[in-house]
Amino acid sequence: MEILNFIKIYEKSFAENWDLPALTNYSTGESYTYGRFAEKIALAHTFYRSVGIRPGDKIALCGKDCADWVILYMGIVTYGAVVVPILSEFNPIDISHIVTHSGSSIFIVQESIWEHIDPDSLPKVKAVFSLKGHNVLYEKEGEEIKRHFRLTRRRFHREYPRGYTSKDVRYADRPNSELAEINYTSGTTGFSKGVMLTGENLAGNVCFGINSKLHYRSSRALNFLPLAHAYACAFDMLTPLAVGSHITVLDKTPSPRILLKALSEGKPNLIICVSLILEKIYKQQILPMISKSSIRWTLAVPLLDSLIYSKIRKKLVDAFGGEFEEVIVGGAALNHEVEEFLHKIKFPFTVGYGMTECGPLISYTPWRQFIPGSAGRTLPIMESMIMSEDPENIPGEVCVRGVNVMRGYYRNPEATEAVLDKDGWLKTGDMGTRTPDGTLFLRGRNKTMLLSASGQNIYPEEIEAKLNNMPFVAESLVVEREGKLVALVYPDYPALDKLDLSSIDMGTRMEEIRKELNRLVAPYEQISKIQLIPNEFEKTPKRSIKRFLYS
Repeated sequence: MEILNFIKIYEKSFAENWDLPALTNYSTGESYTYGRFAEKIALAHTFYRSVGIRPGDKIALCGKDCADWVILYMGIVTYGAVVVPILSEFNPIDISHIVTHSGSSIFIVQESIWEHIDPDSLPKVKAVFSLKGHNVLYEKEGEEIKRHFRLTRRRFHREYPRGYTSKDVRYADRPNSELAEINYTSGTTGFSKGVMLTGENLAGNVCFGINSKLHYRSSRALNFLPLAHAYACAFDMLTPLAVGSHITVLDKTPSPRILLKALSEGKPNLIICVSLILEKIYKQQILPMISKSSIRWTLAVPLLDSLIYSKIRKKLVDAFGGEFEEVIVGGAALNHEVEEFLHKIKFPFTVGYGMTECGPLISYTPWRQFIPGSAGRTLPIMESMIMSEDPENIPGEVCVRGVNVMRGYYRNPEATEAVLDKDGWLKTGDMGTRTPDGTLFLRGRNKTMLLSASGQNIYPEEIEAKLNNMPFVAESLVVEREGKLVALVYPDYPALDKLDLSSIDMGTRMEEIRKELNRLVAPYEQISKIQLIPNEFEKTPKRSIKRFLYS
């Protein structure tokens, strides 16, 4: 597979798809053709030139998803500058640290976020701009950013006196080996590291998406995952824009009701999804239905079970818009029970595997070839290896090498050396096995693996997946306490409240759940007790539980 120049992909696409719709804000319906989109980018380039921004300079971008976020991101990378996307869910102190650590000279931010940031905490920043208002929120003393900003449109018209056309789309001549993005992770270990992604890393993901026809000219995409995540960025934004797709940006909080309405109206041709969404639909809508005694009896009867399953499948497909080729699940492993059920009803889904350090994709298989329980097949542009004496049967750490692997962590050589060896192999921190064709089967994180008294490896995530399917369990965490396994459980309080249970009754229910769970796990995975916690687990902006706070 040929890896194209990352910036030139968009120079070509925007010119060729000039009159096609490119972006729409879901809440307002405001739309941009590729031509108008390209003109906005050119206007940004005029400003960057006027204030002396050079290729390779860092520009930070922080705010909730919207069409402006997409335009600004693409304006930065096509200019040849380095974009630093920051999750809007980060707290103000972390945001300030990332902007400063990255060396960003320009900071583009949502105004409601800027209100909580002290300008004095950003010593390297020349100016701060509003994400949507397009006004200067702060200018460092001695700079003339505001004046240049006011003159930008006049300068733009002087550059393009006859108007900006498809023939004027000319972007930076910058090799793929150069840095294009610094994406700060929000890992569960409590430390944020700046992942350096080159044009080659991003182009590897995009070219794979193009080659796999995940998106195509005039296809429809609905973006509802944060674009500051590598996953959504690559396959809800970069790949669609490379081929002339139309992206609708869900520029509001994707509650289940809003999301299902947007899917029904937008009818996307591909759905980029996280496991939590499918698991919630299964637990809240499907499980109660198939648990009814009348339905359970029907499912035990040949032919009748197929009829029920086909009806559930149709209902689920319609809920997702009804016109998609597949749902790609990423971000975290899909609960095994949910996965088995979706496979049984022939729902078109597949599970991919990746990490920010690979921008993000490592493995993927189209849904018709997908093997349940797997994380897909290693990409043709990547290699995978299991650090185990028997990679097919004994789990070991998954290591990967190839086009998508990052350059390293920005200004953090110690962290880089800890995960990247001299031969280019990246230690993912995930434990798993691998078949000869490169299909990966993940078990859990290396750092969370526990060792039983008898020497057995215990993967807490596998126990938690079973526990989270139990009634009255919202989320859980399995930890080791004094040599025994304890399950910390945040209960489904609304469900418990409907039954008006006393604290004694609640304890009885949890003990029943513990016994039921222990019947499903291996003897060395038995839970000694369930400990209820009053509040949700603290999470990273990517919604992963901060395990280090509870272990």
